[in-house]
Amino acid sequence: MGTGVGGSGGSRTGASGTGGGGTGGGAAAEAAEGAEGIEVSKGDEGAERPEGAEDGTGGRGDAGGAGGAARAREPRPGVRGNESVVPLLACVSAEETLDFFTSLGFEVTYRQTRPYLYLAFRWEGIHLHYGRAPKGIDHTREETGGCLVMVDDVAAYHAALVASVRAARGRVPVRGLPRITRYRSGASRFTVMDPSGNSIIFIQRDEPQELEYGGSASLEGLAKALDGARILRDFKRDDRAAWRFLKSALRRHGAGASAVERAMALASLVELSVAIGERERRAEWAQELRGIELTDEERARVEETLGNAEELGRWLSE
Repeated sequence: MGTGVGGSGGSRTGASGTGGGGTGGGAAAEAAEGAEGIEVSKGDEGAERPEGAEDGTGGRGDAGGAGGAARAREPRPGVRGNESVVPLLACVSAEETLDFFTSLGFEVTYRQTRPYLYLAFRWEGIHLHYGRAPKGIDHTREETGGCLVMVDDVAAYHAALVASVRAARGRVPVRGLPRITRYRSGASRFTVMDPSGNSIIFIQRDEPQELEYGGSASLEGLAKALDGARILRDFKRDDRAAWRFLKSALRRHGAGASAVERAMALASLVELSVAIGERERRAEWAQELRGIELTDEERARVEETLGNAEELGRWLSE
């Protein structure tokens, strides 16, 4: 018999779960009510989100062209278009999962550990359900599964979750599992990695839908490399690859780049060096940066990136 824990502290019994990929009986239906903005995904944060995700369809916003639009208008008896999609994720440890999500401020709406594992959580309009992980899964690879959460203000969500977990634990988990990835000013996404290696990726609803790995084709030289490093850092969550890519680009394109491009590359390298704990040439880059003449507007851009590095240093020292 399962016991659901609601916000009022009351409980109920009678819902049962099934093992593996089963459901939590009535818990799944009840916790799904009101769930919005959830897109189920198997990939990591580097995966491009599906076109049309901003309108909640998870597919093309135009229904795939004229033919798709015509099909979309066909009547479907009983289909109301008000569905709710709730991800069912694999769980390797009920205790760690409960501890982590409650520290983030999630409400436990359903909890069952015997004879089958089924957990359900709710935070605002977000619903996450968990069943027992398949045997042999290596959650440390961080490829277990995941979902996308489309929001209007990704910075506000990051701030709220960080504040909650810091209040509960005294620190923010930033390495290993579970953790919350850092948020840079102006970024369009961040990730919550749960104890089981699932990625819950929060994405700004108006985030550009296409990524050009290696940098935008409309740019060239160091400007293109800066864009390519941004994609590696923010979308692939690979700070070291971004650091290597940008370091090589500065060596190849630095001499012909504008002052602000060189300054942004140096500031970004300083930030990435902090992220990966790499001290090689960090002081040298900072010194070179101080010698570049910039306009007030250009200096403000560079100082924002350096400010990100200082904030990151504090973030990683918790």
